[in-house]
Amino acid sequence: MGITMKFSISWLVIIILHCLHDVSGYDHQLYLDYYKESCPLAEEIVRRQVEIAVLKDPRSAASLLRLHFHDCFVMGCDASVLLDSTSSMTSEKQAGPNLNSLRGFKVIDKIKQVLEEACPNTVSCADVLAIVARDAVVLRGGPSWPVELGRRDSLKASFNGANRFIPTPNSSLDALISNFAAQGLDTGDLVALSGSHTIGVSRCVSFKPRIYGDTLEAENDHYKRVTVFHRILRSICPQSGRDNAIVSLDLKTPGFFDNQYYRNVLESKGLLNSDNVLISQDVKGEISARVWAYASDEQFFFRSFVNSIIKMGNINVLTGEEGEIRRNCRVVNVL
Repeated sequence: MGITMKFSISWLVIIILHCLHDVSGYDHQLYLDYYKESCPLAEEIVRRQVEIAVLKDPRSAASLLRLHFHDCFVMGCDASVLLDSTSSMTSEKQAGPNLNSLRGFKVIDKIKQVLEEACPNTVSCADVLAIVARDAVVLRGGPSWPVELGRRDSLKASFNGANRFIPTPNSSLDALISNFAAQGLDTGDLVALSGSHTIGVSRCVSFKPRIYGDTLEAENDHYKRVTVFHRILRSICPQSGRDNAIVSLDLKTPGFFDNQYYRNVLESKGLLNSDNVLISQDVKGEISARVWAYASDEQFFFRSFVNSIIKMGNINVLTGEEGEIRRNCRVVNVL
């Protein structure tokens, strides 16, 4: 009861701020029904292919959502993350945050192939990533949202940008805030979008420092909840070896896009260090209050997530005559 009272006022403030949150602060260069005339079945084609992929491999839902994040955080939402390396360019796929980590490229290839057969040279790879992210979330029980379209594809990738701007599993809270701010996203967006860790997996190498170090969490673990949690993780991820073994980001409801992630974080059971710092390094208490709010109200989390992912999907988009519509998402068109 004491804890609930402690955060009740902060929660009310957050709800008010959420209602006032202006997702229209960016330029509306995109719009709904963009392909209504040129490719009316575009979104249906994407949805069906995502359904097939997720049915075949449930993990692919999180992988496809993650592709959209990692794309937008480097030069904007321009499908640069999909480009393969060439003799003159190193792919973002080779960058530290992506190497041996990003998945779902073959699913995108298949979607693009079907789209090209139906509507040649029409639907951009960047738009495919935006639609796929929405459909993947819906298939795991999460919210839907209208996806504004009209993005065009970049002519280059940024290996250095991927290493610089994509948050890492061991990021501090200050580093996370800085990464998000660089994209025009605030702390509210940081907390809401972190909720995407309600689905998906992580490799042992990404969180071993957290489970084998002497932490303040263990010292204050009066009910041994964190101790038991770490024991489970250590049984899967020994201190030496098995770096590529995988663990669900949310061990309680791994197959569902829900608000369990925030409950885990409140109990210091977020898998990654970058999850737990939302509480452990929040000096002002504003971020912690938002975590509590989302843990208590799933629909509030869904609304916030939708606002933030729409905002993210508008980062530095290419429109009009900028960039191109790639015929193959892995390579730029041959002039």
